[in-house]
Amino acid sequence: MASSSPASEDRYILYGAPGSGATPVHAALTLIGAQVETVDVATWESDAERERVSKVNPMRQVPALVLPSGEVMTESAAILLWLGDRYPEAGLCPAPGDPLRARYLRWMVYLPAAIYSLFWVRDEPTRLTPEPAAQAVMLERTAERIAQCWQLMDTQIDEPAPYLLGEKISMLDLYVTVLSRWTPQRRRFYRVAPRMARVVRRVDADPRLAEFWAARFPFSMDEEAKKD
Repeated sequence: MASSSPASEDRYILYGAPGSGATPVHAALTLIGAQVETVDVATWESDAERERVSKVNPMRQVPALVLPSGEVMTESAAILLWLGDRYPEAGLCPAPGDPLRARYLRWMVYLPAAIYSLFWVRDEPTRLTPEPAAQAVMLERTAERIAQCWQLMDTQIDEPAPYLLGEKISMLDLYVTVLSRWTPQRRRFYRVAPRMARVVRRVDADPRLAEFWAARFPFSMDEEAKKD
């Protein structure tokens, strides 16, 4: 957006490492045109990293977003929903009363409930079991469940044209694009969710996000497509 936009005067502090759940939030703020200070914290790596963010988010998780008012928001879906309504001029979500609003809310809640939540287990399987063999089974089955959830979503959305909610990119597109880069990675995603695959490729290549992707979540579609 142009620098004269009211959003350009707003300043946020975003906690979360590149490639984490903070990434779709940062991508949204980039399209909105707000100022963002990042604090890189990889909470899945160690207790020390989780402790770093504990004063901002007692759950010791990212993302955590400090609003211009000083209030702290957590939970990626909640943040994206709030930002979409806070900056309607950015056009990143259907407004209340829009016929697409119900569909938007449904899938924005589906993603963290059905898919994102499984990464709490995957990031540290010892949270649920100390047995290495059980951990391996858990990792395998959660990957299968994630792929199944993507497939279910792909069969129930309308044919993208060209984005998940129609002609304009939305918070939903950003959210799906980032999460689809996680386990079981894009090759599997492309296979189980062929309709959404066209959308995430389009978001990957969006020129407005080129510098952002390069800096915060580098990704090669060609290289990723070759992975098992």
